[in-house]
Amino acid sequence: MDKISIVIPCFNEEEAIPVYYMEMKKIMKEMSYVGFELFFVDDGSSDRTLQELRALSDKDERCNYLSFSRNFGKEAAIYAGLSHITGNYGVVMDVDLQDPPALLAKMYELLQSEDWDCVATKRGDRKGEPKLRSFLSDSFYKVINKMSKTEIVNGARDFRMMKRTMVDAVLSMSEYNRFSKGIFQWVGFRTTWLEFPNTSRCAGTTKWSLRKLVSYSLEGITGFSVAPLSLASVAGITFCGISFLLIIFIVIRTLAFGDPVPGWPSLVCILFFVSGIQLFCTGIVGQYLSKTYLETKHRPLYILKESHEQKEDADEENRKN
Repeated sequence: MDKISIVIPCFNEEEAIPVYYMEMKKIMKEMSYVGFELFFVDDGSSDRTLQELRALSDKDERCNYLSFSRNFGKEAAIYAGLSHITGNYGVVMDVDLQDPPALLAKMYELLQSEDWDCVATKRGDRKGEPKLRSFLSDSFYKVINKMSKTEIVNGARDFRMMKRTMVDAVLSMSEYNRFSKGIFQWVGFRTTWLEFPNTSRCAGTTKWSLRKLVSYSLEGITGFSVAPLSLASVAGITFCGISFLLIIFIVIRTLAFGDPVPGWPSLVCILFFVSGIQLFCTGIVGQYLSKTYLETKHRPLYILKESHEQKEDADEENRKN
């Protein structure tokens, strides 16, 4: 029997976890022809998320969990979950039910009936989302697809079902600075897309602030494109050209009208030329250098504080004593 392993990153989701489990329980009953394994990953939550996961693990042996020592981010949670699953199909989905569990049957059917390695999902609209966020999101996809050779589908979700070969390929990319949407596309494999309408959270509030989204977008751009480095060179040439035009303008003005403040025009040109190029280009190079620095440290993507296996071992030891 095939087994579908589902990775569910959780960060302060104590309200959503019971709702998600009840929904998944229905789906697992309907899809009784396959086995299921749920891998919840507690990403250093500060609420009762871990307690909820412990309770689920005690109640249902299909529910497993990993708990980080602190918040390492969703990307680390996805990697950790995929590293521990045992099924021949791997799924990544959110716990807030914005990724409809009802699509799992269709996804499995497509992988079985056709020669696909992955069934991915994307939102068909952004109904209910703030207009500013929608605009910035659309702009991000346009920018990154122009800069990168790896195409990132607009509206793509992390929610997808993959065959084991693709899961292993994703895990082979153990880089510290991760952008899963890009990684899923970069590894290749035949992927088909399912589109669904935007869905509101079942409980709780979003953990993605505008600042986090901007930071995540920059992670994607610098992780899958070196175009900004070329942009630094272009900017340098542009600033140089502007400075030369300013110099010509100032020379002509001085010859025509005189120079009321000797030395000031040339000083402004020099400052504009040097500081503009240096600050802009150094900032871009710094972004790439910082990522190189973090990669060379070889720090782990996450640190486990607790898992269902450790809890089971501890319970077994207590029973023996």
